[in-house]
Amino acid sequence: MYDSGKTLRKWLREPGKKSILIAGGFVVMVFYIFGAARPIPEETTLAFRWIHSLATTHPPASNVYADGRPLLAFELGDRFGYVDREGVFTVNRTRSGGVSLSQDYWAEYSAIPDKIEVKDPLNAPVMTIEMQDGSRGYPFFLDKKMFLINSEQNSISALDESGNVAWTYDFGSVVTCVDAAGGFLLVGSLDGVVEVIDGSGKRMFFFEPGGSRLSVIAGCAFSEDGSKIAIVSGVDEQRFLLMERLGEGVEDEYRVTRHEFLGTGFRRPVKVAFVDGGSRVVFEREGGLGIYELSGRRSLTLALDGEVAAVDEFGGGGLLFLLLAGEGGHKKLAAVKFPSTLMFAAPFDSEAVFLGRDGDYLYVGGGAKLASFEIVKR
Repeated sequence: MYDSGKTLRKWLREPGKKSILIAGGFVVMVFYIFGAARPIPEETTLAFRWIHSLATTHPPASNVYADGRPLLAFELGDRFGYVDREGVFTVNRTRSGGVSLSQDYWAEYSAIPDKIEVKDPLNAPVMTIEMQDGSRGYPFFLDKKMFLINSEQNSISALDESGNVAWTYDFGSVVTCVDAAGGFLLVGSLDGVVEVIDGSGKRMFFFEPGGSRLSVIAGCAFSEDGSKIAIVSGVDEQRFLLMERLGEGVEDEYRVTRHEFLGTGFRRPVKVAFVDGGSRVVFEREGGLGIYELSGRRSLTLALDGEVAAVDEFGGGGLLFLLLAGEGGHKKLAAVKFPSTLMFAAPFDSEAVFLGRDGDYLYVGGGAKLASFEIVKR
């Protein structure tokens, strides 16, 4: 019988043969490493950090935050406030009336307020808005500025740093969506009109998308610098439009650069947001999520099981997180990998929900609990 092992041992004992074998093996190894090997892809995971019950967590003294650590604004059921990445709250309150909050200011107010106390995320007073004839309304905060919308929802006033009315603009119908960026205010209304108001209260752009049986602006959003506008308008057919300011000056008008029919559409407000550093627009559409890539001028549709209850409105790192709502309080936390891949959808049950994101930190709320996760790649 032929003994291959014996023959190999004999061959190795011959002069020069062992060194030839070693050299040959080294060549094969180098070829594998640099020619055949492939990098192991990183996996994105959510690393649990903390969970708190909002009903039992009390805020600390705000002066410990003099170092300027980032705070996230949240609203969950009848609770609202601000929390940092370590799970420490500067504000954690039960609402007793209307609430408006942003990353810069918050205020709580009654149904017919005589005055409104505005505070910062550290719970420190900023100003008192005295309600006067012609300036009554409810506050909202956008682009580090303060505004009032009247009780009929068809007039908006801008406030100066002292809480006095700087200007007031009256709209032809009920306001259905609003955003602000770059010193401009974007407003959509029930009569299907989109308007852009400048910092002095002057209208600088007016547009009626039309093209639908029922005219209404269901959702609108500014890009970070205010140079682009995303709109979802009309019912039967509902439409998505992207408008861009085709020029360097702020006086240049916006032009439609993308138009898309979305089906019959929703008879309710629709979520629209610029995400991923402004390189994409995401918006609700029948059956799922619309994703429009500005660089490649490409429109994609991601089918989803459930309505979009919340969007993280950041979408950085190639990831977008959503909360999906089903029947009977059933919810799902979903992660989308751009351009349009659904990575996972984790179910949970809760009527009230919250979703927030601060870079690589994700915050999810359900019931009376708020949890934090870190987005890591391993």
